[in-house]
Amino acid sequence: MPQPRWYDGPLAAFDTETTGVDVESDRIVSAALVLQDSPGGQLRPRSWLVNPGVPVPDGARAVHGLTDDHLRRYGSRPGPVVEELARALARQSAAGVPLVVMNAPFDLTLLDRELRRHRGTGLARYMAHAPLYVLDPRVLDKYLDRYRKGRRTLTDLCAHYGVPLTDAHDAAADAAASLHLVRELGRRFEGRIGDMPPGELHSRQAIWHAGQARGLQAWFSRNGTGERVDPAWPLRPEPLPGAVPAEPAA
Repeated sequence: MPQPRWYDGPLAAFDTETTGVDVESDRIVSAALVLQDSPGGQLRPRSWLVNPGVPVPDGARAVHGLTDDHLRRYGSRPGPVVEELARALARQSAAGVPLVVMNAPFDLTLLDRELRRHRGTGLARYMAHAPLYVLDPRVLDKYLDRYRKGRRTLTDLCAHYGVPLTDAHDAAADAAASLHLVRELGRRFEGRIGDMPPGELHSRQAIWHAGQARGLQAWFSRNGTGERVDPAWPLRPEPLPGAVPAEPAA
């Protein structure tokens, strides 16, 4: 009996809400991990609320609605939360479940920096015994429909592919939408990516993202800006001086 294709099998999806868009200095205020065994199957979300220990800027609060008072009252300390998050992701990797992360260099790098800040070690240590196979709908869409005009935020991609997104900028809602979006991309572009095992697809996305970063870097250069684009995917190993911050996904 043939094995189901990756987009018909178990998937997990990870998302965060934060104090801002700088992965080197901003903090996680909420996070979610959503599991689903098959298309149409029950979603199993788990959510975390974090008291980051720093004020939430007005701009970030306007996006996700999480106030300083609410986070102080109901949020947990960041150290134990980021430890739980890393271990939860590692369990999915150990089980061979691909991890969906929209704009992975933002969320995974932010988690890595939070782990370094509060646990003195990076995300890679938790993945030492099993590789992390990431599916990034943003990278996939940019590769599969390269010349389409328009923005490619989670909201835009869900609208384009007909994937429902309710309560945008809620971590669990965004993670669930990203998971459904990746399944739709797999089905719609079955002939191009459907037969790839998750490990190969992960490796190819790293190459595709690097090419996309080079294209954006060339655009910046033509327009005379000094901004630099980090080609690393799905995790930035260290800060790149002058790099453009990874933008939020939604």
